[in-house]
Amino acid sequence: MIEIIENIQHYEKLIKQTEKKIDELMAELNSAITTVPGISNRLGSVILAEIRNINTFNHSDQLQAFAGLEPAIYQSGQLDAQGKMVKRGSSHLRWALIQAAIKVARYSPAFKAYFKTKLAQGKHYNVAISHVAKKLIRVLFYLLKNNETFDENKLR
Repeated sequence: MIEIIENIQHYEKLIKQTEKKIDELMAELNSAITTVPGISNRLGSVILAEIRNINTFNHSDQLQAFAGLEPAIYQSGQLDAQGKMVKRGSSHLRWALIQAAIKVARYSPAFKAYFKTKLAQGKHYNVAISHVAKKLIRVLFYLLKNNETFDENKLR
């Protein structure tokens, strides 16, 4: 039992050291991503690490596809419809963006209103969150490309 407690304490110490290093690196980067309400250094670091270089993407749709959040397109004769998320691309980025969307929908008034609108349209909770994540991708793309801080008033 004592060994288990010592292991837990050891891992807690390692986690604190890692979190401290992440905070130092994020302060050094001074990225606009953490100016979005709800995106912390931890979540922001995962998103930035997965995106790597925003300049490799010419448009937010490319970033959305890289994250695997774009809808599948069904085309057959006269049928032209969109379906579920394709879930290709970076699963880590997709996870981080969904987690960020949940937080942003809670802490940002503009994103909260957008989320409530999607729910009012009859969307399931997870579908509404995925819509928030897609909007968040467009916002993050703009912020990172233009090196601007988040401004709640520009979303209204």
